[in-house]
Amino acid sequence: MPNPHFAFKQFTIQQDKCAMKVGTDAVLLGAWVKPNGAKRILDIGTGTGVIALMLAQRSHSEALIDGIDIDDSACLQAEENVLASPWKEQVRILNHSLQDYSHETTTRYELIVSNPPYFLDSSKAVGLERTAARHADLLPYDQLLESVIRLLDKKGKFCVILPVKEAGILRELAKERGLQLSKLMRVRTRPDKETEKRHIMQFEHSPSSFSEDTIVIEKDERHDYTDEYKELTKEYYLAF
Repeated sequence: MPNPHFAFKQFTIQQDKCAMKVGTDAVLLGAWVKPNGAKRILDIGTGTGVIALMLAQRSHSEALIDGIDIDDSACLQAEENVLASPWKEQVRILNHSLQDYSHETTTRYELIVSNPPYFLDSSKAVGLERTAARHADLLPYDQLLESVIRLLDKKGKFCVILPVKEAGILRELAKERGLQLSKLMRVRTRPDKETEKRHIMQFEHSPSSFSEDTIVIEKDERHDYTDEYKELTKEYYLAF
């Protein structure tokens, strides 16, 4: 059974009410993204609020961050975590569907991040909340991108983490809608496993350049982490 809380260096995430617990995907994305002075940030599918709080820590109180989630329990959990953090004046939790919010708000974001539901055709998890958190039924990729395009500042950046197959699908859909891939991080679990497990991607309306890199999480044994993974996450993980 997962631990009901997850402690980072500057904040703690309670996760007993939330269907999706703190995982490597969220930490990878939160650590990889650079706010770079963004004043308004949106975290889509915020869950426990972990990515929103990671970005609040990194932005040094410069950004106002909205975490949005359709799940009531997730929002209650995220609000609890925000209120217990040093950034309760900086982070706001919104209990809305992204689709509705993108039509209703006039806010435009300089940075949008998401660790979205990604399963497209696999068997459903037991329990409605966990199914919604893991499957793209309630937030199909085309609706995710259309909402992002409505909400993203013309010079803004959209960052997302997905398994490789789903990442390819999202890239094609984004290209069709005028969002261009500007950065790509290929994620492998261990050096002896050539298969990439995740792609972390950054999209922009009009990027000036493209760059890509690869990160390996573990060495030859489980929990024996590479120097590059430690460097990426050292601001957050207690062990590093």
